[in-house]
Amino acid sequence: MNRRQFFCGITASAFARQPAKKPNVLVILTDDQRFDTLHAVNNPDIRTPNMDRLVARGVTFTQAHIMGGTIPAVCAPSRAMMLTGQTLFHVTDSMIAPYPGRARPFDLYPELFRKAGYNTFASGKWHNGPALFNRCFADGDNIFFGGMADHLHTPVFHYDLSGKYEASTMREATKFSSEAFTDSAVGFLKRQKNAAKPFLLYLAYTAPHDPRMAPARFKDFYPASAMKVPENFLPRHPFDNGELKVRDELLAPFPRTRENVQDQLSDYYAMITEVDEQIGRVIDALAASGHDDDTVVVFAGDNGLAVGQHGLMGKQNLYDHSVRVPLVIGGPGLARNQRRDDLCYISDMAPTLLELAGLPVPNTMETQSLAGRAPKRDSLFLAYRNVQRGICTDRFKLIQYNAHGVKYTQLFDLRSDPLERVNLAADTATVRELNGKLKAWMRKIDDPAELDADRWGE
Repeated sequence: MNRRQFFCGITASAFARQPAKKPNVLVILTDDQRFDTLHAVNNPDIRTPNMDRLVARGVTFTQAHIMGGTIPAVCAPSRAMMLTGQTLFHVTDSMIAPYPGRARPFDLYPELFRKAGYNTFASGKWHNGPALFNRCFADGDNIFFGGMADHLHTPVFHYDLSGKYEASTMREATKFSSEAFTDSAVGFLKRQKNAAKPFLLYLAYTAPHDPRMAPARFKDFYPASAMKVPENFLPRHPFDNGELKVRDELLAPFPRTRENVQDQLSDYYAMITEVDEQIGRVIDALAASGHDDDTVVVFAGDNGLAVGQHGLMGKQNLYDHSVRVPLVIGGPGLARNQRRDDLCYISDMAPTLLELAGLPVPNTMETQSLAGRAPKRDSLFLAYRNVQRGICTDRFKLIQYNAHGVKYTQLFDLRSDPLERVNLAADTATVRELNGKLKAWMRKIDDPAELDADRWGE
């Protein structure tokens, strides 16, 4: 398989005919990193030299999205979908779904790699329960299940064969969270130099999630007074979107000020550059292990973040800054330094990795492999809790709100208005067409909301 073939209609059987040696897999996941924070792709004002190395190594999906969230901690359902390849209302109760009766049987892609003989190891953030962690991974260290006060006092565990991870065995990481997780990953890679089995390494950072407290040497790159205030900055969101007082939105005062947004962006960019440095250590360790040429590397974010856009700070909304994320896939025989604008989800990662490794994709996975012949999507469904529903195409985005019984509609032309500032909801024909697509999506994935109901969100 040559580089031109990747993402150009390769079938699952073609992957299965690859040499007997399976590729290794390295998944790097950041926390709250939005799509427009890669220097080499879309942001000359940020320093990401090591993420840029990954971009040069693979295919960057410029239209990668999350499907949304059913709780304010959007990262939990986002990661559940990424691990299972399932849609939002089908992830099981144990993986943070609030809709009893809609959960389905599921497979987790790291678990499938483990069953296929891979040595599976993880470090960092795991928001989907200790039992599922041990189903997926045969080993790990500096494992974070939640409850972090800050990045210097991260509660972590050593791997526990019993899967209990009791409070008595919890400890604080001795370094900044990103460095501690990276130490574990680098140590694992060193042990793989002459390993007989292929490996899957899952490295999930807590950065750049708040509290944004990068060391001063990273903060110095971004003087607050020099930060560009987003063109779609607003002092307040123009209407009640159903989630204006959630935790993330309380990280900055009301009304928003340009000066505060500059401070927030300075801290946010500094955290991204800090985790970028640690990613560089992992890339170097992969090369030193001798496995740079036989490892599929995925880099992604779990969700985005507003940081001052539209008068918002958090991720509890369906604007691009919150639902679009970085997604880069590279590896042996695959395209290099390529951009793709296909509409996709980061939850497509699960079937994609299985297909690239020549492993069968179970029918429990509802998302589609980016390496197969699945037709390009003409739209993506988006949702946040019981108050926002949306759909986007390669041109338009429609968002429907029902906050406390008050409905509101937004329509954006993403080609002419990528910052989503001009509401075209008066274009009733386009709204009607997209509403039809949205309802079809909702039926397909068992969304319990009924858009025609007066108080559909309830």
